Amino acid sequence: MPITIEMPKLSDTMTEGTLVKWIKKIGDPVAVGDILAEVETDKATMEMEAFDEGVLSEIYVKDGEKVQIGQKLALLLGKGEKPGASMPSQAVPTPEPAAPAAKQPAKDGAPGAAETRVEKDRTATTPSIEPQAGDRVKASPLAKKLAADSGVDLGRVQGSGPGGRIVRADVEAAAQAAQVTQKIPVARPPAPKPQPVAATLEDKRIPLTGMRKTIASRLLESKTTIPHFYLQAEIDAEPLARLRKEINAAAEAAGIGKITVNDFILKATAVAASRVPLANAAFEGESIIQYANVQLACAVAVEEGLVTPVIRAAQKKSLSQISGEIKDLAARARSKKLKPEEYQGGTITVSNLGGYGVEHFFAIINPPQAVIVSVGAIVKKPVVNEAGQIVPGQRFIIGVSCDHRVVDGAVGAQFLGELKKLLESPALMLI
Repeated sequence: MPITIEMPKLSDTMTEGTLVKWIKKIGDPVAVGDILAEVETDKATMEMEAFDEGVLSEIYVKDGEKVQIGQKLALLLGKGEKPGASMPSQAVPTPEPAAPAAKQPAKDGAPGAAETRVEKDRTATTPSIEPQAGDRVKASPLAKKLAADSGVDLGRVQGSGPGGRIVRADVEAAAQAAQVTQKIPVARPPAPKPQPVAATLEDKRIPLTGMRKTIASRLLESKTTIPHFYLQAEIDAEPLARLRKEINAAAEAAGIGKITVNDFILKATAVAASRVPLANAAFEGESIIQYANVQLACAVAVEEGLVTPVIRAAQKKSLSQISGEIKDLAARARSKKLKPEEYQGGTITVSNLGGYGVEHFFAIINPPQAVIVSVGAIVKKPVVNEAGQIVPGQRFIIGVSCDHRVVDGAVGAQFLGELKKLLESPALMLI
């Protein structure tokens, strides 16, 4: 029996996808679990698996085309089956914009048909009201009654019925237009738009990808619906640098991957969020959800924008486990190989721009989360030590953006204080 393959919903916010490339070709045998095609969602490029077996008989969507969820992609036939009349058409037609059509009498079964029949019946059973001398208005009895009730001048109404006869719909439209005209003030001519400065090179229009559309939508939602407030603290990076150097020397000798500064920050965020639970929460209408586990999201820059892969139950994982997981997730995010469950469901996010030389910034909250941590670059600068002496030092800025519906200033300060303590005494994260 023929089986139609449709575009699946591969992420919680997906409404359409781009069929990047067909892996299987027409005539290829397909088994359950085979990769049929690569599909770009609003967040990643994913492999689309087959859930049935057969022979790929028809393909309705070309490489690179955008497809709505549920739209037909291809057809599978069982072994020995041949295409028949009951098969779907070989191409999914693209709807053409409809041209404005002239009004025509409604046919039976079409919208307005019932009214037309009523008008005809009334005309047949009710004596026609003949116009008086000089009166050239032709209207149905129902239209005349409605015109009298609503104060519409039939002499100013264009009829759409047979022979230009005015029917009920014409009177209703005229009455509605009169109401709108009375309410709308006289419009002033629009001010001339400022002309852009002539470019020396040809401007480039870049169509939005699915990922870019999602980023635009979610961050607009965040900045317009979430009351942000911001906190920051300067962190002494010297203890962190010393411990990292010691750990990496031992890791290199043991053939283990090195630990980055970002790994320490992720671990510190997970521990601090578990100690200050309201930082690991979300606003939901009449309640606040306080999450049992820290589902730690980390912002990763990719070619089209930004992805936030998630380390599950991060508060239970060691520094080396977090380091290994984020390296794997980031690599697969950049190659568009993340699965939906690997970038959905984060409860708190870390965004680190220190590697780009940014010293200080505040990130936009990733809804529905209540907190996002922003990390700047480590900077060498003169500092005052405990003895009051000016000495060389290393510092970096941690910023925290909070949803004030969930996190009050004192709670945000408590969370930031935990972060600072852990980062300036990093050995505490190893206990």
